[in-house]
Amino acid sequence: MDFQLLLNRLAGLSDGERKTKVRATGPTGSEPMQRRLHECLRTAIRAGELVPGTRLPASRVLAQELALARNTVLYAYEQLSTEGLIESSRRGTIVASLLPNRAAPGAAACSAAPVLARRLARRVQSTLNAVPVLEGVGAFAAGVPALSDFPLRQWRRALERAWRGLSPAQLNYADPAGEAALREAIADHLRLARGVRCEPRQIFITDGTQASLDLCARAFADPGDKAWLESPGYAGAAVALRGGLLKLIGVAVDEEGIAPNMADWRQQCPRLIYTTPSHQYPTGAVQSLARRLELIEQARAHGALIIEDDYDSEFRHDGPPLPAMQGLQADAPVVYLGTFSKTLFPGLRTGFMVVPEGLCTDLHRLLARTAPRGRVADQLALAEFMRNGQFGLHLRRMRRLYRQRRDALVAALTAGVDASVATVHGGSAGMHLALRFEDARLDDVAISARALELGLIAPALSLLSIGPRAQPWRGLLLGYAQVPADRMPELVTRLLSCLPRGTARTAE
Repeated sequence: MDFQLLLNRLAGLSDGERKTKVRATGPTGSEPMQRRLHECLRTAIRAGELVPGTRLPASRVLAQELALARNTVLYAYEQLSTEGLIESSRRGTIVASLLPNRAAPGAAACSAAPVLARRLARRVQSTLNAVPVLEGVGAFAAGVPALSDFPLRQWRRALERAWRGLSPAQLNYADPAGEAALREAIADHLRLARGVRCEPRQIFITDGTQASLDLCARAFADPGDKAWLESPGYAGAAVALRGGLLKLIGVAVDEEGIAPNMADWRQQCPRLIYTTPSHQYPTGAVQSLARRLELIEQARAHGALIIEDDYDSEFRHDGPPLPAMQGLQADAPVVYLGTFSKTLFPGLRTGFMVVPEGLCTDLHRLLARTAPRGRVADQLALAEFMRNGQFGLHLRRMRRLYRQRRDALVAALTAGVDASVATVHGGSAGMHLALRFEDARLDDVAISARALELGLIAPALSLLSIGPRAQPWRGLLLGYAQVPADRMPELVTRLLSCLPRGTARTAE
């Protein structure tokens, strides 16, 4: 903390006035100055500006910083110690940890401040009022991988090697597009594993999918432009595009993914189209090849840009891997988004975008002026993790694990509920599936709330709809990546107990 600024603010003196006061009272200080220093420190401690455990400067250091006599500081410290506000320890003089009442002076006056000073911008109010997203760790939270199965030891070693190899120059601001080694590793992986057409220069490293979406809304569309989103769909995409002041239009999802019709193209022509074609979130639908090609052609004809979120398609359980939409045609109007939050762990906060060639130069210039530029060691460690085979090995292990857990979940659901009541959708890939309610008596919002009371996270599909259009999806979103297969029957039984009596099968 800058104690000079603290003293000036709390004492109510300008810098020039304070120095004049010190000169007038002599080099050893005076009783008024001693009391004033004591009072401003006391006020800062009681107001919580100096929190418990804060180490205060040595008396000699603080005296030099404030241009005061050391005796003045010693007096203030002694008074504070007598009052029990500071104490001595091996660390030096620290703020004590009692303080039952730390209300700042003038708090009542602050409460009468204009409303404008105590609210966020209007454009984010809809985000604050949106339906809360159920997140967490455990059954049946979606989007979080099996963290206990991550090879933490190998990752630590990669990080240690990256830090040891850093040069002083690499501590400076980095390339806004990301480290070249990581971009090259990602490009090689995407070409081989996802059929993406890309060069390293087209890849931009971000802080995750949400950061990528925020950037897309800001860089590729103007306020008031229309953006299509799948309905039901990913709430994070709606938040990002709404934050970019775009007009959101929900387009219904069927068993083959997002399903716009020609009237949509004529009447609500979009600038951006957000889609999850390989494993639709949340229904798990896989977009058919014909649907993908049609979407690309219509987007090209209408000057729209497709945002392909390929968040968990590395985990394909049934059939051969599906190629990304981005690689189906040369120069497709597609921005491809990927993330390591699902394949590795969310705390890594690393994602990437593959941008069409014609947008790369201007996007790089934009990021050079606006984006954070760092985390070199993390990116170099990840590049090594991909190059030395650890990434591929981990993916293969997780595919086997998630397939086992998917199978256990599907078996328990099939045994526990009749197909006339609810059916399983979207289990062919990824880390989640949807339990779609076929029985009109089932209220997915109420059932989701009851499940939460039992410690189960199962968001209602109907709450994930986008826009005013009615959509037929009612049911629950169920993630299985974190749930051991042997616990699945017990947890599914608990979940199905939330359904109305007579709709779920009971154990014999």
